[in-house]
Amino acid sequence: MRDASPASEANTAGLSRLVEAIACQIEQARNQVRQSVNSAMVQSYWQIGRLIVEDEQQGESRAAYGQQQLHQLSKQLTERLGKGFDVTNLRHMRAFYQAFPIRETVSLEFSWSHYIRLSRIESASARQWYQQEAITQNWSVRALERQISTLYYERLLASQDKAVVEHEAQANTQPLAETARDYLRDPYILDFLNLQDKSYQESELEQAIISNLQQFLLELGKGFAFVERQQRIRFDDEDFYIDLVFYNFKLKCFLLVDLKLGKLQHQDIGQMDTYVRRYDEQRKGDDDNPTIGLVLCSEKSEAVVKYSVLAGQKQLFAAKYLPYLPTEEELKRELERERAVLSLELKMENGK
Repeated sequence: MRDASPASEANTAGLSRLVEAIACQIEQARNQVRQSVNSAMVQSYWQIGRLIVEDEQQGESRAAYGQQQLHQLSKQLTERLGKGFDVTNLRHMRAFYQAFPIRETVSLEFSWSHYIRLSRIESASARQWYQQEAITQNWSVRALERQISTLYYERLLASQDKAVVEHEAQANTQPLAETARDYLRDPYILDFLNLQDKSYQESELEQAIISNLQQFLLELGKGFAFVERQQRIRFDDEDFYIDLVFYNFKLKCFLLVDLKLGKLQHQDIGQMDTYVRRYDEQRKGDDDNPTIGLVLCSEKSEAVVKYSVLAGQKQLFAAKYLPYLPTEEELKRELERERAVLSLELKMENGK
């Protein structure tokens, strides 16, 4: 069998480059078309929502409008324009405009599905915050849905410094993250690990996190990148291993995570304190900020939190993880409990 000639090989390589160039051009054009269609759809639906709301406001009864006019409007639009104008979708358009009445606040980077979900958030400050975070972090609709359903915004507020508890009513869409505490949550929702229906060891919890690293990073918060599992640090003649190590590019520091089953103990905090100090000596670069240590446990102890080095440390934290997705009411109760503890501590510090 005769080998391919140099000219034949050159022609084949040239053809491959041409195919690749044309394919890239077509894919780019298709993406532009999709973006244009999405932008036009979002703008059009916002305008339709505006027209519906303005027409509704002229009527005598909003309830009557919702029951009668929308059905008639849906019927006539469907007959004239085809699918896409059922009563449910028209209600979505109306809710879209009501949630975002200022046209300039509507980002055309979002899909219509993003805005359907955002429009269901009652709190204006939470809605605006989720919108900004989704744009910054490039969340898919599924990621946005999960962050909302697990009360990301509320958990982040609950994890803030005590001053935020006192001034919570002043919360707005300005960046919440200024310190290490502001980047960490409590509790963490780890339902995607599928551990809730079985007994497991710490090593299995660690492996489950590694196997679902992308989802864990989303739950961990913004700016985090995975570095290593079971990273070794040296203490004189003995080696210790840190369960999980991350780096936060916004805080410019390492995050050490120690996984614990059961209730938080004083020795867990002491061990993490040692890890953080040693890590700063051995691994932290000159341009890195001090390392953060997080003990992630299945049950917190308020006494340990209050009477250990956690109370006076800005780099050590303990948080609870839930291996299941709680109901919204359960999660709200958990957050209220955390806020009550912080509020009590604030009063005690002020001598009230």
